Amino acid sequence: MERLAGAEFAPETTYLNTPGSGLLPARTIDALRDEAVASASYGSMGRDYFGPAAAARASFARLVGAAPDRVAIGSSVAVSTALIAASLPEGAEVLLPEGDFSSLVNPFAVRAGLRLRTAPLEGLADAVRPGTALVGCSAVQALDGRIADLAAVREAARTHGARTLLDMTQAAGWLPLDAGQYDYAVCGAYKWLLCPRGTSFLVVAEDAPQPPAFHAGWVAGADPGEANYGPVARLAEDARRYDEPHGHLVHVGAQCSLALLEEVGVAAVHAHDTALAERYRAGLAELGYAPLPAPGSAIVTVPALAEAHEPLAREGVLVAVRAGKLRAGFHLYNTADDVDRLLALLKRLDLPRS
Repeated sequence: MERLAGAEFAPETTYLNTPGSGLLPARTIDALRDEAVASASYGSMGRDYFGPAAAARASFARLVGAAPDRVAIGSSVAVSTALIAASLPEGAEVLLPEGDFSSLVNPFAVRAGLRLRTAPLEGLADAVRPGTALVGCSAVQALDGRIADLAAVREAARTHGARTLLDMTQAAGWLPLDAGQYDYAVCGAYKWLLCPRGTSFLVVAEDAPQPPAFHAGWVAGADPGEANYGPVARLAEDARRYDEPHGHLVHVGAQCSLALLEEVGVAAVHAHDTALAERYRAGLAELGYAPLPAPGSAIVTVPALAEAHEPLAREGVLVAVRAGKLRAGFHLYNTADDVDRLLALLKRLDLPRS
């Protein structure tokens, strides 16, 4: 893994903020640079507008266990989630975890006529009840790295006839997932999947209720070349009917980043990331700091260390503060030296333990 990191990544910082956004691999930067130059002669849609997006779609599908024809290309999780929210019938009950990321929660909160109910993440499965139309959650919580009990949520949904929605944004790329086990899945790919900002995917299971293609334009047509004017006469029969007109440069980069992760393998990334996170947790314990509980997660959040953010940044160590807590994430470009440097700086700062 370290050999790969050296070949594809050479950050000038100690970068530990993947939960905020990932680093772009060298191959992705090279492809973006070449395509940007080509756009001076071939326009902003490039010489092949659909090819890179199709490659990114197929690569993402393989990484998360979905069929490529069930994957739609989007620009943000909120837009994809809003499509699901808009498709639900009047009065439908939606169950989500308390404090989950707003891109998952807010589209349901602002959709008139829905009954939004929340429950603690640990009790989400127990909160599913008869009449719950949809239960959704992030596979990994952005704030503190907690991993949802997805098997329990799926079982509860089956028992009560609820549909399921999974947000994979903080999990895809390092946590093994099977998107095919859910009715709907959404994923922002600019974090752990190392894609340029503006890369997002929506997975719609074949046997799930198919939402109306509310924002369908020409790219969603069965033949996009014949869907440019007036109502689209015939939409794509698969999930491509939910495609948004995509940013070309974004997907030129995305196909390269996703191919890299396929080469490495999610299982290998998982082992690497979680080992670094455990090294950090052990070091925190030695220093007397207690992170929020998130067993097996690549994200580690510490309530007592928010004041370390700026001193760390001055030393070139990039982490994040969320809700007054210091959050670090460990990914394939990080090493044990990164963890040890962070711990050494925290020891030197010697902030209060509570």
